[in-house]
Amino acid sequence: MKNLRMKSARAALDMSQQQLADAVGVTRQTINSIEKGDYNPTIKLCLAICRALGKTLDELFWE
Repeated sequence: MKNLRMKSARAALDMSQQQLADAVGVTRQTINSIEKGDYNPTIKLCLAICRALGKTLDELFWE
């Protein structure tokens, strides 16, 4: 399932996939795969993404 909430939160901060990847210590391809729904990130990575985007786990990852 695509993660449009994460993509939207990133876009709202005018942040590229590369900038988010750099902020959380992964590759741009990893961020792209998460947004496309092709990769299920670890809870540690989910938390890092939430911190970088100023969102909660509920806002970005839970249904």
